[in-house]
Amino acid sequence: MLFLISKRVLAAFATVIAVIILSGILIHVVPGDPVTAMMAQSVSATPEAMADMRARLGLDLPVWQQVGLYAWHVLQGDFGRSIRGNESVAWLLLQRLPNTFSLAVCGLTVALAIGIPLGFLAAIKRGRLADTAVMVIAVLGVSIPAFWLGLIMIQVFSLKLGWLPVAGSSWRNIILPALTLGLTYCALVARMTRSALIEVLAEDYIRTARARGLRERQVLLVHALRPALISIVTVVGLVFAYLLGGQVIIENVFSWNGIGRLAVQAMLERDYPMIQGFIVVFATSVVIVSMLIDILYGFLDPRMRQR
Repeated sequence: MLFLISKRVLAAFATVIAVIILSGILIHVVPGDPVTAMMAQSVSATPEAMADMRARLGLDLPVWQQVGLYAWHVLQGDFGRSIRGNESVAWLLLQRLPNTFSLAVCGLTVALAIGIPLGFLAAIKRGRLADTAVMVIAVLGVSIPAFWLGLIMIQVFSLKLGWLPVAGSSWRNIILPALTLGLTYCALVARMTRSALIEVLAEDYIRTARARGLRERQVLLVHALRPALISIVTVVGLVFAYLLGGQVIIENVFSWNGIGRLAVQAMLERDYPMIQGFIVVFATSVVIVSMLIDILYGFLDPRMRQR
């Protein structure tokens, strides 16, 4: 198990280093002069100011040296300073990251609370009306755009009924965006849970357990649940990664002050240091989640410990 953890940690660290290097190259991939794009709407866009900005961002250095310096500074926790406001990018991201993480956790909780029971129901009632109804709900959940569902939530629960606020940062403000994210991704959880449980229920040891006269509840919870959890854990990791990156639109719909909303503002303002910082933080979060899921595999399936 220790070998598995060490291997996954080293792979995660190498991936993060690669992401940092690629994000450092990002500013050179953008067509045109990034300084011109950043200062296009500034009244102080004089040649001297643009030269000062270029020197401040290190764009007057060779590309390999720029990327190396950026990677070195990021590894020390220095993401540079934002173009708008001249504030620390790392500090701005750290301020918003807890909001994004809490929204992702709440959205995942809603998705699991709805998706796993529906998946179990569909697997147990395979081929029956309940199974068909769950699959129809799953198709609708996958098909409906998250931003449209969010607007419907605002229209119904905020404007019509007045139960919940439209925007803000209190615990009541997180309910609507969390429900929107949870309802969007519970369909994926339900479908994968159904597939995993159906596959496990077809195994010989499940038929043996039933032949021994065990109750159906005991067969499902004791003999079928743990093997099915391997596939379900995979879905949980994917959904959480999607929530961390896919809630950018939802944060803007509900004016939730997370890093997704900050990233959109940086894109509109062409604040490249902030965009680079967002990419690094988001990619690192996904890598860490993937690493934890791989380690969890080792506890659920002993065969994974030898890989």
